[in-house]
Amino acid sequence: MSWTKKNVHPGKIVSTSQEVDVMVLDVDSSKRRISLGLKQVQRNPWEEFVEQHPIGSEVEGEIRNITEFGLFIGLSADIDGMIHMSDLSWDDAGETAMAGYEKGQMVKAKVLDVDVEKERISLGIKQLRDDPAATILDTVHKGDVVTCVVSAVQANGIEVKVNDVLTGFIRRAELARDKGDQRPDRFAVGEKVDAKITAVDRQSRKLTLTIKGKEVEEEKQAMAEFGSSDSGASLGDILGAAIRRRNQLAQDS
Repeated sequence: MSWTKKNVHPGKIVSTSQEVDVMVLDVDSSKRRISLGLKQVQRNPWEEFVEQHPIGSEVEGEIRNITEFGLFIGLSADIDGMIHMSDLSWDDAGETAMAGYEKGQMVKAKVLDVDVEKERISLGIKQLRDDPAATILDTVHKGDVVTCVVSAVQANGIEVKVNDVLTGFIRRAELARDKGDQRPDRFAVGEKVDAKITAVDRQSRKLTLTIKGKEVEEEKQAMAEFGSSDSGASLGDILGAAIRRRNQLAQDS
């Protein structure tokens, strides 16, 4: 009877003695029964919506409902669009971003997808602006050493920020070359650390990093430059020479 009013009493859609246009859907001669449709003589509102608001266009509507996974936005008297919490903000986590919205608030959003068959409209607020991490992602690569700021200390490692935009994670086993130093509680939120990128996930905008790998590589470089198999120098001597050389280069530059 209706595209949008599901499981409602027919009396809320039509009234007795009201004349309506209907479409013949089926004729069962043996049962002398004719099936009619009321909604079929009306335009599908989702088809009408996508014609007026193609994917990529902007819309505005009132927040009609807030659920644990996103916001429902009123797009007309009868249909809603849904903004998943992951499409609210480039910078904040879904639950954090949702805390900034309330029922009845007017918001603007971009049309991401319209599934006419499933009667679903997907919207996004963060897509109204360019991804701030897009440019930075083009400049970082596997093997690069970057300066990170610790943003969270967890039992299994530390979460870090790179260039204040990209999120990275350093697993417990990658926090140091020596096992005794592989403790997340050695680090504090806000502390700066240098780490080597081991993986770049462009879709999730996340980096995987290692401090251990950076230290091992630095040791190899120091051995190659300041030590040899017959030099008799200890590892401490070699690393000390490498550190002094690096500090001197930094002062000269």
